[in-house]
Amino acid sequence: MKIKDKNLDKIDSQENSEYVFDFNVDLTPLAERMRAKTLDEFVGQKHIVGKDSLIRRALSVNRLGSCIFYGKPGVGKTTLAYIIADALSLNYVKLNAVSSGVADAKKVIDSAKRNFELTGKSTILILDECHRWSKAQSDSVLEAIERGYIMFIGTTTENPHISMTPAIVSRCRVFKFMPLEVADIKDALVRAIKDKSRGYGRLKLKVDSEALNRIAIFANGDLRSAYNALELAVTTTKPNKSGEIVIDELVASQCIQQPVISVDENMFYDMLSAFCKSLRGSDSDAALYWAERLIHAGCDPLIICRRLIAHASEDVGMADSNAALMAMVAMNAVKNLGLPEGNIPLAHAIIYVCEAEKSNSVIKALNAAQYDVEHNVDDTVPEHLKNYHYDVKNPPEYKYPHDYGGYVEQQYLPDKLKDRVYYMPSNNGREKNLVKKKDRFKK
Repeated sequence: MKIKDKNLDKIDSQENSEYVFDFNVDLTPLAERMRAKTLDEFVGQKHIVGKDSLIRRALSVNRLGSCIFYGKPGVGKTTLAYIIADALSLNYVKLNAVSSGVADAKKVIDSAKRNFELTGKSTILILDECHRWSKAQSDSVLEAIERGYIMFIGTTTENPHISMTPAIVSRCRVFKFMPLEVADIKDALVRAIKDKSRGYGRLKLKVDSEALNRIAIFANGDLRSAYNALELAVTTTKPNKSGEIVIDELVASQCIQQPVISVDENMFYDMLSAFCKSLRGSDSDAALYWAERLIHAGCDPLIICRRLIAHASEDVGMADSNAALMAMVAMNAVKNLGLPEGNIPLAHAIIYVCEAEKSNSVIKALNAAQYDVEHNVDDTVPEHLKNYHYDVKNPPEYKYPHDYGGYVEQQYLPDKLKDRVYYMPSNNGREKNLVKKKDRFKK
């Protein structure tokens, strides 16, 4: 039978009755209906759209150049592009780089040029998966961007500095989107539950705090995933005798395809911390336990893989560089094999990282170098290291190390930092050989 919101008090609650969710609303997915329309509705990314941010200031004076938004799925990249287009009152065209070609780009450019000549206004080109465009496709819009016909907003899950042609990246301001915080996702879900025009505010809907918390945690920073889980829960749950649709932790777990065990947000991060500290403490038994406990709780195993990779360099480092390789292999296996098969190489890597010799020289060297980068204003490159052209007469002498047996003493850092030492090898594992090597070179 069909259930409509005005008749919720007449629901047949028999176990065998057919339940079809239909309360006379647009069948557009919840994630699309709840898409933010203004910056004030936008969820998360305070470093990009917060008070006094560049984008807010630029929109307030109708000035914002071409941009590239990159980050994980479901963090608001395309949504912000739409908000910008509406705020600037400009026409916009949306393309997907996977399905569009040079002909599509030229068609947009020709239309944008005519519009610019008639109105003096640019046309916004929103390009999803922009890293998938070839060099020829990217080059086709360069002139239009420079002349102002096109304001380019690309969205991508890949780092554009690596995956896109430098010519188009150099003409855009790049913004990195971060995974959403659990609190941000919970706020967005609550708004969807209460919203009477776009969400479920017209239903007798009750969502347990535990269910809300589980959806928010295991969305893993992806708001679209959280909306989809809530929508699936609502549309597949029968109202009870009181006409209420009750979403409890069991229903939420089924909708995010995660098993139910007692894990709240604090416990989740506590267990993740215990896993990391067990890696550092060389306790392979504890590390395996916490990893499996997290996976059994519904934790995305890729979260564990990412932590494993980080600690392979932070806590093992140069003492055994194979640890980082093992961690990368584990992530690749989990991605391509999935569970349960991927769990075997993951366990292999966890044990390897735990049992490996430990050294934190890499993270110490990185921190020291970062400090000098942030506090040193002299980045003058030594004369003998500069990129002199072949036609320059008498350039400063650069000593080619291979002419001296592979190593020769000369200055590589700026003058003010020439005596800095960032990397100090430990006496652990393979790193102790580097101590001997450095001593040999100095002699």
